[in-house]
Amino acid sequence: MRMRFLNKRVVAAVMVAGVAALTLVAYCWGRPGDDKKVSKPKYEEVSYPTPNFDAEKVNEVQGVVLHHTAEPTIARSLAVLTSRERGVGTHCVIDTDGTRYIMCAPTVVTYHAGASVLDGRDGCNAFTIGIEFQGNTLEKPLTRDQIASAIEYLLPIIEEYDIPVDHIVTHEMVRNAYKAKYPKKRVYGKVDITQTEYVRFMRALRKALAAR
Repeated sequence: MRMRFLNKRVVAAVMVAGVAALTLVAYCWGRPGDDKKVSKPKYEEVSYPTPNFDAEKVNEVQGVVLHHTAEPTIARSLAVLTSRERGVGTHCVIDTDGTRYIMCAPTVVTYHAGASVLDGRDGCNAFTIGIEFQGNTLEKPLTRDQIASAIEYLLPIIEEYDIPVDHIVTHEMVRNAYKAKYPKKRVYGKVDITQTEYVRFMRALRKALAAR
C-alpha cells in the first residue's frame, strides 16, 4: 500500500513538472523579443506586377531610391507604373493608408531612376530598388502609415542584402549626382520627394534599425 501511495506522489510530481515545462515553453515562445519570428505584417500587400522591367538582368540590390508618384490617386499611380507606353516601373508603391502594391521582387531590374549616379556609380536601376509613395510631398507630407509601411517592407531587405544606410536616397539626389558628374548633359525629371520628408523618413528608419 505504501509503495502504491509513493507511486501516486511521483506521478503527481511528474504531472506538475510537465505543466510547468509547458508553461515555460509557451512563455518563451510568446516573449516580446521574439515578435519578429511569429508576427504577421501589419500592412496589407497586394501583388500588382508591372511589365516595365529588364528580364535579362539581375538587380544587385545595393541601395534604395525613394520617390513620390505626384499623381492624385493610387489608381492613377498604378496605371502609370504599369503602362507599357510610359515604360516606367518600380518595386513597391505605398498608399497613404500603408497598403503596399508589390510590382517586382527586389532582384528584378525595373525602370525607376533614369539618368542617375549613386556613390559614383552610374545607372541606379541596375543596383537599387525603387519605392514610390502615393501623393506629392510638395503638397502634403508622407502619412505615418506610409513611413511605417515602407520601414516594414525595407527592414528585411536591408538586412538580407546588407544595404548601407547612406545608399538609401531620393530620386532627386541620384539625379543631381548624375548632373554633377556630367555637367554638359541635359537631364529632365520631375521634382521628387522633398528633402524634408526624406529626413523625416530616415530618422524613423534609423530608429527602427537601432531597435532590431
